[in-house]
Amino acid sequence: MSAERRVLVHPDREALAGAVAARFLTKVIDLLDEQGEVNVCLTGGTMGAAVLAAIDASPARDTLDWSRVIFWWGDERYLPMGDPDRNDTQSKAALLGHLPLDAGQLMSFPAPGDQPDIEQAALYFEQVLADAADDNDRYPLFDITLLGVGPDGHIASLFPDRPQVHETERVVVAVTDSPKPPPERLSLTLPVINASDRIWLVLAGSDKASALGLALAGASINDVPAAGAEGRKRTVFFVDRDAAAEVPASLIAPSSYWTSADEDSE
Repeated sequence: MSAERRVLVHPDREALAGAVAARFLTKVIDLLDEQGEVNVCLTGGTMGAAVLAAIDASPARDTLDWSRVIFWWGDERYLPMGDPDRNDTQSKAALLGHLPLDAGQLMSFPAPGDQPDIEQAALYFEQVLADAADDNDRYPLFDITLLGVGPDGHIASLFPDRPQVHETERVVVAVTDSPKPPPERLSLTLPVINASDRIWLVLAGSDKASALGLALAGASINDVPAAGAEGRKRTVFFVDRDAAAEVPASLIAPSSYWTSADEDSE
């Protein structure tokens, strides 16, 4: 795993969401000073929505040039567009629907009916990713990827003891037997996720403590897929105290405040 991993612990879910939101806004503003556009990969789940809602509530929200930010998702429930259980629907409700974004900035996974079947939907979205990539690349390199972690250690829709977590050739996989409903999902593969410059994993609750402890202890990705998350520049676990119960003290950052001096300088 990357030597640049760290764990930042916050008192509770609200403080956690606010801290990630503040860091997100600061980092995206910094990146926009350096490059033409920023590619962000979002996550679903309770904490994913909470972070976006905290961004929405921040006074700094409107200081950012959102027209230069492209949004993707790490995975999606294969449900009709607009379904309340889709990750992109939840993201729009929490933040994206309140921003001045063009449709081309929201790179949603296909919905049923867009392609003949879920396998064709996965292939179609691989082409979407390739079209957005630099020449000869198969996918864009995300500047920031947000990930949730399930109690079983899954990230995106890469679940323990499932072949998709070991996939290295495909960019997008169709999941048809998810242990969590709904059974059908689309997911980026681990090599695509790990091509991100920064991976920020956001966890809250005592039910995540075991998965987090195992991930940091170097468990097999087959058993704990979160153990395989490794950003090219930095991998950060943003957690609340309950989720940090089994984290070795040596891995916890001495302060919950993360300044620009702590970030990568590349």
